[in-house]
Amino acid sequence: MNDLEAIKSRFIALRGYWRPWTESLLQANPAFLVHYAEYAGYPAQTGPLSARMVELIYVALDASATHLYEPGLATHMRLAQQAGASEADIFDVLHQVTLQGVSAILHAADLLHEAAPLPALPDGDPLCVRIEKQWPEQAKRLRRLASQDPGYVSVLLDFAEGGLPEKGLSDSERLLVRLALHACFTHGDMASVRALINQGLALGLTRAELLQSMQLGGHLAIHGAALGATVHAKISQPAE
Repeated sequence: MNDLEAIKSRFIALRGYWRPWTESLLQANPAFLVHYAEYAGYPAQTGPLSARMVELIYVALDASATHLYEPGLATHMRLAQQAGASEADIFDVLHQVTLQGVSAILHAADLLHEAAPLPALPDGDPLCVRIEKQWPEQAKRLRRLASQDPGYVSVLLDFAEGGLPEKGLSDSERLLVRLALHACFTHGDMASVRALINQGLALGLTRAELLQSMQLGGHLAIHGAALGATVHAKISQPAE
């Protein structure tokens, strides 16, 4: 086995795939793949989360509307199933992906509330009770939104609870998926990350589990290099 073949074999062992863009990088800059494989593989292989949980988080990140990377989604959905993820687990993750957009509404509604504040709903209001029970880490912000549009918050909570598949993720697993989605550079909602960290610790998740969830999204930036390598290969072909 020559050096390039060894690099390819090591990459596949660590990342679980080989694609045209990796082949282009192998030929043009093999050192990139050597070190990228170790960098990208580190959080998946050294943290406390199970292979099933790691792959489910990758499914969330690649399916996210802020990323939409179908080749990676197919790879990680298959690996998640091989690691024991059920169909309910997969669709629970996709439910969390759909809820990712709520944080932007909360940010925007907070700005509107600052400009034109409304009285808060009373603590005993049934909608406030639902908010505190279903979405405690965002309770303050949801209550501010509810004072502006209670109907919207009501149907949002209906979807957040009623849209879940039966026998899907645990509350802690669901939080890890949401944390990864909000911490990833493609979304980068640090206010939600802070709230999710505190909620995760309250649920009994460890620092290492929370950190691993956040680290898994960093190397998704490779898809910029993948696009660049693909375009380079196309323009480097001799004109017919």
